[in-house]
Amino acid sequence: MRRTFALLLAAAALPTLPFATMAMAAARQPAAESAFAALSKRYVQGIAQFSPVYGTTLGDHRFDDRIGDVSAAARARRIAHDTALLAELGKIDRAQLSRESQVDAALLDNALRYDLWDLQTLQSWKWDAQIYNDIAGTALYGLAARDFAPWPQRLKAATARMEAMPAFLAQAREQLEPARVPQVFATTVAKQNSGVVDIAETMLAPHAGELTPTDRKRFDTAVATLKTAVAEHQKWLDTVLVPQAKGEFRLGAALYDQKVKFALVSTLTRQEIKARALKAKSDTRAEMYALSRQVLAGLFGSDKLPDKPSAEQEQRAIEAALARSYAQRPDRGGLMDKAKATLAQATDFVRAKGLVSMPDSPVKIITMPKFQQGVAVAYCDSPGALEQQLDTFYAISPIPDDWTDVQATSFLSEYNNYMLQDLSIHEAMPGHYLQIAHANQNKSVLRAVLSSGPFVEGWAVYAEGMMADANYMDGDPLFKLTVLKMRLRSITNSLLDIGIQTEDMTRDQAMELMTKGAFQQEREAAGKWTRASLGSTQLLSYFTGYSEHMAMREEAKQQLGAKFDLKAYNDAVLAHGSPPARFVRQLMFDLPIG
Repeated sequence: MRRTFALLLAAAALPTLPFATMAMAAARQPAAESAFAALSKRYVQGIAQFSPVYGTTLGDHRFDDRIGDVSAAARARRIAHDTALLAELGKIDRAQLSRESQVDAALLDNALRYDLWDLQTLQSWKWDAQIYNDIAGTALYGLAARDFAPWPQRLKAATARMEAMPAFLAQAREQLEPARVPQVFATTVAKQNSGVVDIAETMLAPHAGELTPTDRKRFDTAVATLKTAVAEHQKWLDTVLVPQAKGEFRLGAALYDQKVKFALVSTLTRQEIKARALKAKSDTRAEMYALSRQVLAGLFGSDKLPDKPSAEQEQRAIEAALARSYAQRPDRGGLMDKAKATLAQATDFVRAKGLVSMPDSPVKIITMPKFQQGVAVAYCDSPGALEQQLDTFYAISPIPDDWTDVQATSFLSEYNNYMLQDLSIHEAMPGHYLQIAHANQNKSVLRAVLSSGPFVEGWAVYAEGMMADANYMDGDPLFKLTVLKMRLRSITNSLLDIGIQTEDMTRDQAMELMTKGAFQQEREAAGKWTRASLGSTQLLSYFTGYSEHMAMREEAKQQLGAKFDLKAYNDAVLAHGSPPARFVRQLMFDLPIG
């Protein structure tokens, strides 16, 4: 029997069990539920054993003094571990599980298969130099960024990791096959490599005075060891990897299609995503033209702003309207202060309008660490699933010192005052920060660990539209136009990812798609080309996730009619954590899980 959506909204507000009590709860559940709870716990606990650095960021601090083993022998152990867990999962009758556990079982099944596919088929460890750079940087950053323990404890763990860095970087060089590494991967990592030393010197060393004299001496020696190891690695990057890097960064259709299935946990095919994106692109541009007519009213004659414009008229009108937002931008040194102001403004608005329940956990705007610069302009770094009470970081990449004033102006025209409003909404309030703060309250740690990119990114794009619909910034049409531009960017991300990875899209074609098709500034488009070349499928998350969120809300509205309440709906959606939206829909509407 199908329960009403109103009952599901009420149920979403019920308190949840913390992970620590899951074992006790499982004892009162059927055998299948108990077996799955134990399996889930073993999977989560196994993460830090195979990936100590990732374990630290999750909040599992058993191995904070280790970086991890990335050798062939370690991969073999991981393959055996995943294979055994997958076999054990296959023996559990999922029909005997609760609906929530059925969702988690599906996520775990996908994660194990994805990991095995990556290790055995895609073999990214042979050619993705970013993997090792991320581990090296996060090994220290994960200890320095959040106050999960007193500084002496964290510094002693960092000391051990710095002492282990020479061996880790040597292992990384052994795994990589320079001829298979794409050039863009090699050059990006070569630029980021020194960032790990920056963390040691600027984030760790200032607190070394809290160590005992003996521990301080060991710490200082470890920093020197780190510098030598990083310098040696830099020499290898510059003289071996970069010159020899000849690998293909495009996955090709076969690998890409398989990765899409794993990454999105969706039944949508590449062809279906592209077709939907092309239609959405046309529809969104039409909405942007309608808003542009409002912005430009009285400035252009009606002959230039007709009801049914030609493609050229539509392009010129939208460009002219957006130009009015580009002129309102921070100066080169004012990006961070403006971002802080927009975050405060958005937070006050969400609270005043009651759009969604507000989290109590803190959020801080920070300058993006060097070892992570060069890929995305901004990101939200939330605390791990095991340490929900710690800070969330909204990180923004600084304007590179070597950029000319022309390049900086191009960037700031893109990230103008209106776009920074939208960026703070997307990354923080009521976007990623708020959504993940809600998700961390879900009782399933496994679900938090295996969070869905499309759900998370889709919610953030959905949040942008929700703020525009609520007349944020007093309904300023330039803000609404900026939101649509960002939505168009998310749509274009999908076309870009598919085009680059499976259709041999050139840089010139990609730049045309972004600058003309989606009205992006040259610096933004150039950065996105690099980002799209360095990864695959993640850029699909924004449009596919947003589409799922909008469809789910529309279904709720149709069911509830005049009784639909936006805050209650949003809270209900967020109460399920961050699984793929199709599972949230199945849970909320009492549909079969699958």
